Amino acid sequence: MPRYSSQKLKALYLARILLEQTDEKNVMSTTDLVRAMSVFDIPVERKSIYDDIEALRHYGMDIELRRGKKGGYFVASRDFELPELKLLVDAVQSSYLITGKKSRELIKKLSKLTSTEQAKQLNRQVHIQGRSKALNETVYYTIDSIHEAINEGKKISFKYFGYDIKKSRVYKGSEKVYIRTPVAMCWNNDNYYLVTYAPQFENPYATYRVDRMVDVKLTKEKAEKCNKETFKLSDYIKQNFGMFSGEMVKAMIAFDESLVSVVLDRFGSETHLMKHEDNKFTIRVNVSATPVFFGWIFSFRDQAEILEPESLREDMERMLKIGNSIYGDAQE
Repeated sequence: MPRYSSQKLKALYLARILLEQTDEKNVMSTTDLVRAMSVFDIPVERKSIYDDIEALRHYGMDIELRRGKKGGYFVASRDFELPELKLLVDAVQSSYLITGKKSRELIKKLSKLTSTEQAKQLNRQVHIQGRSKALNETVYYTIDSIHEAINEGKKISFKYFGYDIKKSRVYKGSEKVYIRTPVAMCWNNDNYYLVTYAPQFENPYATYRVDRMVDVKLTKEKAEKCNKETFKLSDYIKQNFGMFSGEMVKAMIAFDESLVSVVLDRFGSETHLMKHEDNKFTIRVNVSATPVFFGWIFSFRDQAEILEPESLREDMERMLKIGNSIYGDAQE
């Protein structure tokens, strides 16, 4: 490397060495730094090291000197501290949305945000027992395309699929390609969902699992404007249990008073609670009439009861009969 070029790059390589090889427990003396710089074929003098460190400090790097026999220079603070990186690594590794391959790539990148020695502590946190991962590797780019469409006010086109017993993709719906207006992204039960709007349908709003969307592209069509006064995303999420689409029904449900906190967590703190007989209360809410909703009600046994409408009670009864036909009458 020509001497002129190497001298221009000297401070940059010094910063790289300090970031990669030092922390509060691992310091480098001036001699160590001179030796490390020689790997890059950059001749340096001890005095120039002092000058470059001072320049890096003025630039904004937090470089400290620990004096003493085993002292030396080290990077004292970074954009991300080690506990923060551990938290991010845990979040990446435990996320269902991110595939195993992509998790490893991200963790490798996160490891570069600290010293080599501290990065070893991140490697020890990689495995979380029994955590399943998504199979769709392109989900990153799907999310990016959706956000771009929302920001630019465009519709998106995409294909939607599930899996068969061989883990092969099975594409859903009568439409070969869906064309929808993306409204918002939301996170629910370890999954990312897209809420879409299509006014040509009786139920214009629908949700799609982002990790099951492929070939997502921005179209040239402008997004259709939904009525934001009548549509509230937070209410929509509360009403669609488990993000399974179904008919929306205005329901009256009775709960035992011991379930007040559970009900408020599910439907929101603004939900109106009405006193009912025998230490019970009732609420009136819009719910999605799906098996997920009925399963949630059933989990409370005799502490929850659908009162209205009668059609919803009948749907619940049918669900119970189906279960009973499979498992038979419970024996005492």
